[in-house]
Amino acid sequence: MVLVYAMIALVLMLIGGAAMMRSMNTALFNAGNLGFKRDLTNQGERAIQNVITLATTGVLATEASRQANAPAANYSASMLPTSPSSVPLALLSDAAFAGVGLAANDIVLAEQGVKVRYLIDRLCLDVGAASPSTCTLSNVESTSGSELLNADASNPSNNSAVKAQAIYRVSIRVTGPRNTQSFFQSTFSQ
Repeated sequence: MVLVYAMIALVLMLIGGAAMMRSMNTALFNAGNLGFKRDLTNQGERAIQNVITLATTGVLATEASRQANAPAANYSASMLPTSPSSVPLALLSDAAFAGVGLAANDIVLAEQGVKVRYLIDRLCLDVGAASPSTCTLSNVESTSGSELLNADASNPSNNSAVKAQAIYRVSIRVTGPRNTQSFFQSTFSQ
């Protein structure tokens, strides 16, 4: 009889030990995934630095250069089609990306197993000069944008008149170890 109780106690302890091991493995797995995601966020900042360089001193530094597509700089002068979650389709497919950017611009950290790919698109319906009728502009407080442009044009020496500027979207895909992917977006105007 004592042997039966001892066997039941042993089986219960075995089940409890297995449940505890499974629980700890799940917790460690989740902690590892969160660590990967956090690292991918940090690695995505590398693309932002590239974009800042392109926009301030690189091939996209002048307004004229931003009016046309520049695939060599991963730049589209018009808004790219997006998925329902607002990620440009070109970041979801290598074939689509080849039409708007160069894979050679990817930031590859081979020792860490990380690849950062980015796109810049101007939030305009078409290439060419930015206008309130075809582009999303910053610093436009009126509904049509014409009042602000008229105020700016009527008095060129008026430094208080705020110029409307096109908004640019930076979309980043970071692929890490185990093919973990994270997507990030930011905007800037220039």
